[in-house]
Amino acid sequence: MVANRARPAVNRWLTAGLCLCALALPGSVAAEIVRVVPGDGTLQAAVNSANSGDTLELQPGVYTGETIIDRSITVLGRPGSVLDGRGAGDVIRVNAPDVIIRGVTLRNSGTSLETEDSGIFVTDRGDRALIEGNHFKDNLIGVYLKGPDKAVVRGNFIVGSQYHRMNDRGNGVHLWNSPGSRVEDNDIRYGRDGIFVTTSHHNTFRNNRFRDMRFAIHYMYTNDSKVIGNASTGNHSAWALMFSDRLTVIGNRSDSDRDRGLFLNYVNRSTLSDNFVSGGVEKCVFIYNANMNTFSNNHFEGCDIGIHFTAGSERNEIHGNAFIGNRTQVKYVGTRHIEWSHDGRGNYWSDNPAFDLNDDGIADRVYRPNSLVDQVVWQYPAARLLLGSPVLQILRWAQSEFPALHPGGVRDSAPLMLPPKREG
Repeated sequence: MVANRARPAVNRWLTAGLCLCALALPGSVAAEIVRVVPGDGTLQAAVNSANSGDTLELQPGVYTGETIIDRSITVLGRPGSVLDGRGAGDVIRVNAPDVIIRGVTLRNSGTSLETEDSGIFVTDRGDRALIEGNHFKDNLIGVYLKGPDKAVVRGNFIVGSQYHRMNDRGNGVHLWNSPGSRVEDNDIRYGRDGIFVTTSHHNTFRNNRFRDMRFAIHYMYTNDSKVIGNASTGNHSAWALMFSDRLTVIGNRSDSDRDRGLFLNYVNRSTLSDNFVSGGVEKCVFIYNANMNTFSNNHFEGCDIGIHFTAGSERNEIHGNAFIGNRTQVKYVGTRHIEWSHDGRGNYWSDNPAFDLNDDGIADRVYRPNSLVDQVVWQYPAARLLLGSPVLQILRWAQSEFPALHPGGVRDSAPLMLPPKREG
């Protein structure tokens, strides 16, 4: 701490290149590097005296209270520089475009969901904000992008709150109406959802890691966006995609999550491929009223239910996937016949005792993952007590010998003999 406690001590360094630029442009103000040392513990005075384009280089120490950034500057933290919100409001609020915040530890925001207290809150005036390489701890919401265009949240470590019930906590990264924004290469743990996005479009969430939350990524009313290469471990559900169209969901991994790997609710015209779900999840995939989507080259293994398909979902293409070692491969209750192959190529089913006499990689018989007995049990759970009874055994045998008895359901006319190779 410095002797003068009225404001942080500031040393200004001019780089030679910036001086030349200033000489070349009469009347312009050269961008400066401003060395900030904790004085009275606040950062706001240094922000107030900065010019657009300046870099505030924070020296080790604790800077307390909320900081409002209203000009296009860079806040660059050195090891040991900490911004502490003291449990009230936001730690930093960004009200200007092209702000960069890098290498800082941010902790102790307020705890009110009503006022959306955050480690970093970027308003609709914060277009092209870059939040990179920071550490977040004990904030209600880690980063909130509320309205800016083309913001980037990259390479941060975000540890959310563990108090209150999980549903009453904040999210790691929260986006509302933030078109073109990207969330990449972050490590996010605890809190409610890793990334929650609503009422937005053209967002990209790539190569993030999520642990110990409700949903890893939660989509609501967000179209034309991408979820690529993310990893979810030990969450309630991994990818909860709802009320959104034209999503690209590729190369994501769900290991040892509790309830669902992929959950689609009113999702349409989307592509889901090369995703991997395993590790004892209740349902690898749950599809509810989702239409005209393509599922290909995904790997679903070791779940109680491989894929639960329900509520009028229509015109989906499901082919080239691997269903391995799921207790029930497909749960579908309905009387419609649904074909799960495309252009002579179906899916791989680990419980399909198939032959391939012509050695073309396609099984010689149609695969039907469910029987009349399955449908009876799903509609009337108490019937499980009769699974070993002679009546249900005869019903299974009769349906296997006379397929015409099948009332409807999933049919794979070209089941694969081997699991397809996954990209990457």
